[in-house]
Amino acid sequence: MSELGPLIAPARTLRVEPHWGTMITLDVRDRIDVDLVDRTFRWFRRVDDLFSTWRPDSEISRLARRELTIDETDADVREVLELCDQFFGDSGGAFDIRVGAHPDVRPREGLGPIDPSGMVKGWALQRAASCLRDAGVNNFTINAGGDVVCAGHAEPGANWRVGIQHPWRRDRVAAVVDVSDLGVATSGRYERGDHIIDPRTNVPAIGLMSVTVIASDLAIADGYATAALVLGREGMEWLSERDDVAAMAIADDTTVVTTGSFDRHRVS
Repeated sequence: MSELGPLIAPARTLRVEPHWGTMITLDVRDRIDVDLVDRTFRWFRRVDDLFSTWRPDSEISRLARRELTIDETDADVREVLELCDQFFGDSGGAFDIRVGAHPDVRPREGLGPIDPSGMVKGWALQRAASCLRDAGVNNFTINAGGDVVCAGHAEPGANWRVGIQHPWRRDRVAAVVDVSDLGVATSGRYERGDHIIDPRTNVPAIGLMSVTVIASDLAIADGYATAALVLGREGMEWLSERDDVAAMAIADDTTVVTTGSFDRHRVS
């Protein structure tokens, strides 16, 4: 037994588990209590209990069926719904978690009448990151299917490097960014097909194949990436007007569009 005790992991801890239909990777470059790692992954399971649109027993599914009122839902559900309302306003309605309830939208499995999937993953990872920081863990990443929150440094003096998936070449990255204490979220059509609905037309969004947003809060990055994908090239103009985010989009015709602030993060 080390002098740190049996519940303290080595200076680097790496854990990978399947959740939310993807793999979640926690990579910690500090010593960390093993129980804290366990609690972090229990939180991810709790998020699924609350927000999965694939499960009829989740709170968001029960709310959509009116088996629960908003006041009867968990405080975390109410917080996410309030954030979604903010994104709806910020994006001029492009981010709309109720588009799945529109009668003109073709039903499909996993698309709920109330569906915050466009930002809840980023919100959940950001919450987990805040809990780790509160516990004194300063250098780590959490990656869930390409949405990444990066805290501190990968090594002393070295930021984290995050690869942005190439939409058409699965063995390549489209770009690499250098970040610290930031979130990187990508919304794309290349993996799950045309699953993001444009509430202006009630059909799948087209024009941009992927949008990656970098922001200080991964929930913001996630929600804005979803909204910008819906808005198309107009979405990149919208993001360019915001001084709190940097973004890169890849269009259906392979054109790459970036905001002016993106290059300060880009490595390659």
